[in-house]
Amino acid sequence: MSQLDLSFASRIEKIRKIYAFDTGMPSQDAWWQLGKLAPTQTVTLVNFFKFREWAAYPASAAGEGAGVSGREAFDRYAAVSMPCLQKVGGRFLLVAPFGATFIGDSEDWDLVAVGAYEEPSAVLALFEDPDYRQAYTHRVAACARQSVSLCIG
Repeated sequence: MSQLDLSFASRIEKIRKIYAFDTGMPSQDAWWQLGKLAPTQTVTLVNFFKFREWAAYPASAAGEGAGVSGREAFDRYAAVSMPCLQKVGGRFLLVAPFGATFIGDSEDWDLVAVGAYEEPSAVLALFEDPDYRQAYTHRVAACARQSVSLCIG
């Protein structure tokens, strides 16, 4: 589809309002790229994560994050996000520690996760899931930085 479907666009706007923060969330352009794909297009997201030494929870969740490592916070996220991804029809192709950059500029990551979705709307369904939304706080607290690439096909 060359233009963003109105119902898809409406779902994206609701997601952006529900999460109400920009850290660790797709940009408007990234959502647009996802939304203009054909409704039956397979989507793969390649995630690279670098964990903080200590999780950085927001003040509203201070009790939750006292003395929690970035890795532990991420494990809290993964315990919920992995079943949520499967619930929307996605599957993980790979979840593994980062080894090294083989070709290109050297990068330093802790973990790589590759998730595949049958269609773009499944990615939206993941972000719309209330359990996933709650767990996402752990992801944001855990990550010093992250990179997620959208692959098509």
